[in-house]
Amino acid sequence: MKSDISDGLRLRSPSQPSLQCPKLLAPAGNWDCAKAAVENGADAIYFGLDRFNARMRAQNFTEADLPRLMTFLHHRGVKGYVTVNTLIFPKELAEAQQYLRTIIAAGVDAVIVQDVGICRLIRHLSPDFPIHASTQMTITSAAGVEFAKSLGCQLVVLARECSLQEINKIQQQIAQQETSLPLEVFVHGALCVAYSGQCLTSEALGGRSANRGECAQACRMPYELIADGEVVNLDNRKYLLSPQDLAGLDVLPDLVKSGVTCLKIEGRLKAPEYVANVTRVYRQALDGVMTELERPNPLTSFPGREGGIKAPLSVSERGWGRGQSDQEHYNLEMAFSRGLYTGWFGGINNQELVHARFGKKRGVYLGEVTRIHNEQVTLKLEAPVKPGDGIVFDCGHPEAKEEGGRVYAVMPKGKKAILTFGRNDLNLRRVHVGDRIWKTSDPELDKQLRQSFAGENPQFQRPISLEVYGEVSQPLIAIARDQLANIVQVESTISLVEAHTKPLDTDRLQEQFGRLGNTPFCLEKLTNHLSTSLMLPVSELNRMRREIVVQLEELRSQPKRWQLRSDVSFQNLLPSSSASFPTLREAKVTSPSLIVLVRNLKQLQAALKAGIETLYCEFEDPRAYREAVQLIHKQRQQSPLPTIWVAPPRITKPGENWILQQVRACEADGYLVRNYDQLQFFAADRCIGDFSLNVANPLTADYFQQGFGLKRLTASYDLNITQLQDLLTSCPPQWFEVTIHQHMPMFHMEHCVFCAFLSTGTDYTNCGRPCEKQEVKLKDRVGSEHVLKADVGCRNTVFNGTAQTGAEYVQRLRELGLRHFRIEFVSETPDQVTKTIHCYRQLLQGEITGSQLWHELKLQNQLGVTRGPLGVSTFR
Repeated sequence: MKSDISDGLRLRSPSQPSLQCPKLLAPAGNWDCAKAAVENGADAIYFGLDRFNARMRAQNFTEADLPRLMTFLHHRGVKGYVTVNTLIFPKELAEAQQYLRTIIAAGVDAVIVQDVGICRLIRHLSPDFPIHASTQMTITSAAGVEFAKSLGCQLVVLARECSLQEINKIQQQIAQQETSLPLEVFVHGALCVAYSGQCLTSEALGGRSANRGECAQACRMPYELIADGEVVNLDNRKYLLSPQDLAGLDVLPDLVKSGVTCLKIEGRLKAPEYVANVTRVYRQALDGVMTELERPNPLTSFPGREGGIKAPLSVSERGWGRGQSDQEHYNLEMAFSRGLYTGWFGGINNQELVHARFGKKRGVYLGEVTRIHNEQVTLKLEAPVKPGDGIVFDCGHPEAKEEGGRVYAVMPKGKKAILTFGRNDLNLRRVHVGDRIWKTSDPELDKQLRQSFAGENPQFQRPISLEVYGEVSQPLIAIARDQLANIVQVESTISLVEAHTKPLDTDRLQEQFGRLGNTPFCLEKLTNHLSTSLMLPVSELNRMRREIVVQLEELRSQPKRWQLRSDVSFQNLLPSSSASFPTLREAKVTSPSLIVLVRNLKQLQAALKAGIETLYCEFEDPRAYREAVQLIHKQRQQSPLPTIWVAPPRITKPGENWILQQVRACEADGYLVRNYDQLQFFAADRCIGDFSLNVANPLTADYFQQGFGLKRLTASYDLNITQLQDLLTSCPPQWFEVTIHQHMPMFHMEHCVFCAFLSTGTDYTNCGRPCEKQEVKLKDRVGSEHVLKADVGCRNTVFNGTAQTGAEYVQRLRELGLRHFRIEFVSETPDQVTKTIHCYRQLLQGEITGSQLWHELKLQNQLGVTRGPLGVSTFR
């Protein structure tokens, strides 16, 4: 299914358009980070304000900062994008609307958005304000790009899991379908192990939603691997879900050739030094790549690493000396590194993505301790070290307190070095021969980085071009253009005269007009249209140069004037109130429907025997759906019940429509759609929207319901009971079903734990398919064992080991008109399925209370049910 990447990386033919340099987008969590990005070559920055952004732990800016910040950025020729990349709950729509009005009026260049309803609201408020579809929208295909375009988005940030081959395929498909939008990809920074927008781990374990900017980073924690009930000995590999950090430095030429519009650096929680460091490395590298690729025959490889784009950049102990790229890689590792790797750009390599030895920052690998003697440590040196550098000793237990400190002295000894530390700085009794040493701090580098954005004068200058015209007895005319298409024309106040000495030749003009120190500009190109030897006083040339700077700065500093309609409101977009809303009396007399989702045939048979009339199947192998459908058809004979609905996998990538065809071939009664491809593929079929569509407010619900004709929508798992009630009272309640019992699908990821740790293979072609042979769980730090499942696309889901219930809220939900209640099973036995169904049927029939059910299930076969996020009633 996943073929070799080389197919997608052919050079463009001469007839294809010239390559465009992608914009470099840097993160900014505060003012110093914004300055660091600007002064080190970012074309744009992205930042959050104090609400509705996916990095609520960052310092962030305030709405009051916006005018000053945007003036600063535009003055420097840099764009500013605000992140509004969380789900928005029903009661927040009025606040979000005012927030968006402030952002649009401040002249922000775009917003980065996750929520479908917020895209609708922005386009309602302003016909022309740019919307960028966040990576939180989980767009992995041409269908996803088309969906974003239908919402009014002008750019799509693809999921980090897209390979270069897949990016090229998406570009090809959207061009053919005439649905092209500019594409943006992450090029550097932390990698989430789960698909962004699909991670429910923090929500399940602590009521902190990643879709609300509150990720608790459970992926960076240690886990034990349990296969068929036995702990697998993985030595010091415990961080099974913690990917290395992304570094796309070595694939920049291929990213440029793919035609992506923007390269994004992750890190809004990082320090200004990190922003300065990484932005500078990528700015210089990107400029170098463009110079290389624009040569007549750019066939020689760009300076990179042996082994191609699949080779990791660090962690493995490697020798120093890769030529020009050494310093770049060193700087990136010092900026922040859990190990650097090209991520998914090179396709799937489960042996490289997660090394599993640690989940926190390390830095540059210095070497291994070979001797400890007289308060000195000897090591075989793998990288430079100097007095003042900070180091840490890695004994293979990163979860414990580690020894570390500043190096006092370095004594070279051949290929080794002897390190001395300050008295009492270290407890060398806790350091052992064989420990690894990492450099975690380089004060000299940090000082250089801080200097790069210190002071008020611009340090990074952006290019302008100049054309000069004139004739004898006429003024000299200079026309200046910057890269943002601002144009100014300045004329001399003194007429040109014939030159007897020192005529205005090109060199002289460049010398005078190029004196742009302490300005945001540098002179990139000057075209001299003067036909004869002419002269003008140097003082007048200097005045013209200063006037050019003033006029360009004035043009740049003018705020963007987006259209902003004052006569509209989010209320215009709400579902219309009609007779379709049941009265309280009607809601109480309507029989509730219990829907059961099963994950194997034995569970299906148990649910059938229990008399369930609506069944969902989510099997690892869609080919098994045919047998499930036949079983249902045999059961119902002349009756229309029970009905069976089957689920395709959560993610669909280019070239995976065969999976959807396989799902449809079973001829089920309908389909549980999870993504944009499936909305398109199953458009003519009966469909129910699943939780992964992230329906959290009435604007989103209305878009899916009216635009795609879905039979029902599953309410977002991010909603607590109060927010769920708000959703049900702002829409027809019959639009929805609510999952009231489930093992929360916490991580949904491209990373295959089965392949990485139960095989030596890199992907499905050579792993031996351990997922088909072994029952696997992940045991966390508190002893909970979470079930691991793979789907047909080899993507893994970690299900919470403890089921959770919303049983105590069922009566309240029924009173609001909700009729459809879903319960889900993962690895329960048929007996457990039968007993659980019986309890929920009693609940819906009013024979037991929610509290009684909760206590009953808590004792039943150690099923272990917690109340889950529905019970979190604090306003998030």
